[in-house]
Amino acid sequence: MHLHKTKMADEVQLAQSAQVGGDTIFAKILRKEIPCNFIYEDNLCVAFDDVNPQAPVHFLIIPRKYIPQLSKAEDTDAALLGHLLIVARKIAQKRNLKNGFRIVINDGPIGAQSVYHLHIHVLSGRQLQWPPG
Repeated sequence: MHLHKTKMADEVQLAQSAQVGGDTIFAKILRKEIPCNFIYEDNLCVAFDDVNPQAPVHFLIIPRKYIPQLSKAEDTDAALLGHLLIVARKIAQKRNLKNGFRIVINDGPIGAQSVYHLHIHVLSGRQLQWPPG
């Protein structure tokens, strides 16, 4: 448990110094400048396992379109945002997450967003606590 709190503290600290704009690690992954083993890929998004998992199952889904954060999405992004959730469901089914999972979207410094490219965390494989943190 202590290790999890340390990781969370690090993430919160990273979020305080993260900035909107510029080249993100996700942009580099999308351009294939950083090798990444995609678990899902289509013309709208990609998904891959988190390199710093917070649960036994922890993967990310990122849109190919650059949207810095959910609060900056536009009404015209509605279909894309819905697609991201459908992809989460499909991967969860493929991974046999029958007992459930949690979807997390961090937004801004208070939301502990450390990379300013919209991304969805999907976590499962252990009992998740409420409230989350």
